[in-house]
Amino acid sequence: MKSKTKNLALSGLLIALAFILSYIEGMFPIAPVYGMKVGLANLVTMLALYWLSVPAAFLILVSRCVLIALLFGGLNALAFSLTGGLLALFVMQLLKKNRFLSPFGVSMAGAAAHNIGQTSVAVLLMQSPNLYSLLMYLLPISIPTGLLIAFLYKLLQRTTSGFLKNMTKSL
Repeated sequence: MKSKTKNLALSGLLIALAFILSYIEGMFPIAPVYGMKVGLANLVTMLALYWLSVPAAFLILVSRCVLIALLFGGLNALAFSLTGGLLALFVMQLLKKNRFLSPFGVSMAGAAAHNIGQTSVAVLLMQSPNLYSLLMYLLPISIPTGLLIAFLYKLLQRTTSGFLKNMTKSL
């Protein structure tokens, strides 16, 4: 029972963190490609994937996407964020099992998958396969953004390990 309570509490914290990061990041669009973001909320997906489980990561991802879309974006925003996020989660979950890949490789692959998922939604909504040409700009950007998210993940992992141990003992 203690483990379920801990997972529920941690999931709630991660949903709130993902929501806050999404909101803040939405306030500061980055230029070379319209709509491009670093993907700070994807940090939370990685945390959930490594700290909790795939179902918990899925629930946190969907909760974040739905909340942000309901409050700030609408159905198109939901389609973009959910498709990109789910594809990224799927790819990261598969690659996490590979003992030769660190969180850095997993994160870069997740960032690339996110870009592919969102571009695919754009192609479907606009009925324009030419939009796949955006991937020649987006995929190289997946490297530094994926590295940044993995770096932040490792930093959080290192700085919160004591907190997580204490949280587990107290529950």
